[in-house]
Amino acid sequence: MKLLKYMSYKQLKNIILFFSVCALFTCSKGDDNSQDPTPVVNDPTAATLVFPNVNSECTEGTSITSTESTVKFQWNKGNYTDSYNLKLKDLNTGTTTGHSTVENNISIKLKRGNPYSWSVVSRSNESSKTAESPVWKFFNAGEGISSYAPFPAEAVSPIRGADVASGNITLEWSGSDVDNDIESYNVYFGETTSPAEYKTEITETILNNVIVGAGKTYYWRVKTIDTQGNVSNSDIFSFKGS
Repeated sequence: MKLLKYMSYKQLKNIILFFSVCALFTCSKGDDNSQDPTPVVNDPTAATLVFPNVNSECTEGTSITSTESTVKFQWNKGNYTDSYNLKLKDLNTGTTTGHSTVENNISIKLKRGNPYSWSVVSRSNESSKTAESPVWKFFNAGEGISSYAPFPAEAVSPIRGADVASGNITLEWSGSDVDNDIESYNVYFGETTSPAEYKTEITETILNNVIVGAGKTYYWRVKTIDTQGNVSNSDIFSFKGS
């Protein structure tokens, strides 16, 4: 009888010890989780462009030939950024190229006497998000050129691919020129991908009372003319009437 009592007490003691250890393990595991928060991932921020300057004539490139020179692009670093992709667009041909670097500068061979636009995309190894700088335009200086053509106009409204309520609308664009001597604009507008001349000798960057119908796609472009007779043609923009 005494042995039975002793064994029962021992068994009870073991059971209590077992549950105490389990409880301790559970609490410890919970504490570990509370001390292991999800790491914070910082997204990259946009770089600040430095050179070539916006709407400028770039004269600081290294001449290679009479038709080519090397220009060193520079920008201030973005935060939380591991690498950059410089997007360069030839404004005469519409061709865009990408140039990758881990530095905040890169030298690129360019055509002389040619307009370009550029921007920089910041990338991080820790984040899937990117950040892009504003887009700057410039002319790469050419030999013996005293007057440059205007930069191709950019659509402001309607934006590319927009749905626009039918009726009277307004076309708006932006224009710029190194020489600051834009004289006028000609607008081409219609329902074909090669729109016909619609309005000429416009001195503002806006055209009112353009009629559009529902369910139709419209195309338009802008020719910019300066006082020296230099011209540039924009891309062809499009939108839909609804």
